[in-house]
Amino acid sequence: MQILERERLTLADIQSVIATMEPLPGAVNFLDWLRQEAQVVIITDSFYEFVTPFLPKLRYPTLFAHRLTVDERGMLAGYRLRTDDGKRKAAAAFKQLGFFTVGVGDSYNDTRMLGAADQGILFRPPDNVIREFPQFPVTRTYAELQAEIETFLNTAAAHREQTRLQNE
Repeated sequence: MQILERERLTLADIQSVIATMEPLPGAVNFLDWLRQEAQVVIITDSFYEFVTPFLPKLRYPTLFAHRLTVDERGMLAGYRLRTDDGKRKAAAAFKQLGFFTVGVGDSYNDTRMLGAADQGILFRPPDNVIREFPQFPVTRTYAELQAEIETFLNTAAAHREQTRLQNE
């Protein structure tokens, strides 16, 4: 934030640059497919003020992020975290509400969420994360990620049916 202050870069300046960026190739099609198959919530360690320009490009997914604080000049003044360990807590809360959960992430900050989900999947992680968390399947393309999620969804559907039959 000191650099932004020194260079007099406002939140609006940052957002104008972000607005020129596009989602990764294949991301929109993947999200379109996934929304047809399951409820989708994106939980990010980024900030609403940074991801807002992306929302229309991703067709307005449900998204949980943190907040930036901005002063009267439009300069970044700080940030407010949604909660500590929010990704893990969200996965655990969705499970407690009776949802089957898939967590997808790429780095250390995602691994607690991946562990709390019914199924954790690494997507395009660096090699050191792969080595340190071998319990999570690794996907590098949207097609591989889709296949992992389809396998999970089929297993979850079979589990729901088995539970339904047991309860009858």
